[in-house]
Amino acid sequence: MRTIDVHQLKADLEAGIVPVLIDVRTPAEYASGHVEAAITVPLQTIPGKMAELEAYKGNTVYMICKAGGRSANACQFLSAHGFDVVNVMGGTGGWINAGYPVT
Repeated sequence: MRTIDVHQLKADLEAGIVPVLIDVRTPAEYASGHVEAAITVPLQTIPGKMAELEAYKGNTVYMICKAGGRSANACQFLSAHGFDVVNVMGGTGGWINAGYPVT
């Protein structure tokens, strides 16, 4: 599993090389503020959403949570199912602490 920090995520987003960014936090956490490009797929729902997530297979899937732990778990699960994944260490908390905007 590859990892990047929030600064690299920002650079990758600005370069247009992030095909999908999945936020695995709870719906309430996501609603309280998230990286604009992120879609919500809470960690506990990932196994039941594999059919939907198959659309992203073949692309690099960036995963984010609050700090990097839950997204690492999601990365391990998806990697075991053949996905190319990148974990964003520092997560949304690090993104906010860096002064980057959230929606």
